[in-house]
Amino acid sequence: MSGTNRTILRIDASMRRQKSVSRMLADEMVAALGARKPGVSVINRDLAAGIGIVNSAWIEAERTSVENRAPDQRALLAQSDALVAELQAADDIVIATPIYNFSVPAALKAWIDLICRDKITFVYENDVSRGLLSNKQATVIITSGGTVAGNDIDYATGYIRHILEFIGIREITMIDVTGLSKNRRKVIADARRDITEASAKRLSGQRNLSVAE
Repeated sequence: MSGTNRTILRIDASMRRQKSVSRMLADEMVAALGARKPGVSVINRDLAAGIGIVNSAWIEAERTSVENRAPDQRALLAQSDALVAELQAADDIVIATPIYNFSVPAALKAWIDLICRDKITFVYENDVSRGLLSNKQATVIITSGGTVAGNDIDYATGYIRHILEFIGIREITMIDVTGLSKNRRKVIADARRDITEASAKRLSGQRNLSVAE
């Protein structure tokens, strides 16, 4: 987005607050997108601070029509409603996540479960899904020590992309910061170069970015 007033939603999924490569690079990406400029606001969602999970009571509440929800059901959905509102408000979304055991951290999976809401972030029409969050751009910073993005044991990268597209976000940049255990310095240097290129294109209004598939 190249407009003056923009909102950046930053989502951190690393359970480490210190020495986290994904958090460090998220700092740099958000700054590169103009976080300190007038008219740019940043929403921070740190999943290490805690997040709820979907259970039977939550499902029952979500499937109850809005007008018929009891107060305790509305309370159960409050966090999910807040997470969805953050997505709806955002122009740019930055998701910074490590790969844990070949997939996404449990907290990021919980976030995904809470923001995938029928008729709110997606809808099925004639048995075909359509995402309801449009005109947004996402950057996914994905880190790993040994798992390399795109190989047969990477169950995180494609999943995150699929979820974003499922809810309507089609302009996605993947910043590949995987394989850190083999060549940490080069992997981080390459990621910083990709962040510089991606943020410059974003701010210039260029579309259909795919810096590192």
